[in-house]
Amino acid sequence: MTNIIRSKHIGMIAVGSGLIAVSIYMLMISVTLAHIESVSGQVPFDMRPSGYGPTEATALLDALGVDGRGYYLSRQIALDTIYPAMLALTMVAAICWLGQRMPNRKLARFGIAFSVVGALFDYVENLGIIAMIWSWPEASVPLVYAASSATILKSVSTTLAVILVLFMGFNWTRLSKVDLHP
Repeated sequence: MTNIIRSKHIGMIAVGSGLIAVSIYMLMISVTLAHIESVSGQVPFDMRPSGYGPTEATALLDALGVDGRGYYLSRQIALDTIYPAMLALTMVAAICWLGQRMPNRKLARFGIAFSVVGALFDYVENLGIIAMIWSWPEASVPLVYAASSATILKSVSTTLAVILVLFMGFNWTRLSKVDLHP
């Protein structure tokens, strides 16, 4: 496969998976997470980048009630099983595509690592939320802190990956202008 074909293929993967990721994200923000917040009057676990403690977790799970907890599992978690993979695929493909023109591949490696780690911690977060809902009202304090830690680590890793993609995109644009105007 030539470099041009490979580059085009990687770009198409980035765009395609990005469209899927954005669609799922918009659906979660405008429908499932909005519903969870509306029903409970609380910010959902997924939207607390700085984490939460046992008091906040108890308040959310209690306010959701049986139907709200079921909705969290059947709707939000269902969508959030697809989203992390699509976001990571988008980021990795974008990093690989942008990284082809970068003289230093170290940033690309970090970006890929942050993207994958962010997705993995998103899945750990989801497992923690599932375990808290299933064990309700007996959700243990260590479980809450583990899920909260996963939320924080997901948020940090994903933010760093996005920053690196933006930085690489800026550099790619700058290098493209240099190539066009020798």
